[in-house]
Amino acid sequence: MIENIVIGVVFLGALAYLGNTVRKQFAVNNNAGCAKGCGTCQVDISKIPTIKEQ
Repeated sequence: MIENIVIGVVFLGALAYLGNTVRKQFAVNNNAGCAKGCGTCQVDISKIPTIKEQ
């Protein structure tokens, strides 16, 4: 009896993990500036220090 409960809890945990993974994959990321969704398109070039020529 206890084995069935443990297996059920593990199974429900696996389903929750997979559901969360699928949800994150298809969720809209408002922090990104382009379709890639990585957020690298938002880099503010004016904040990058320039290299002075010697």
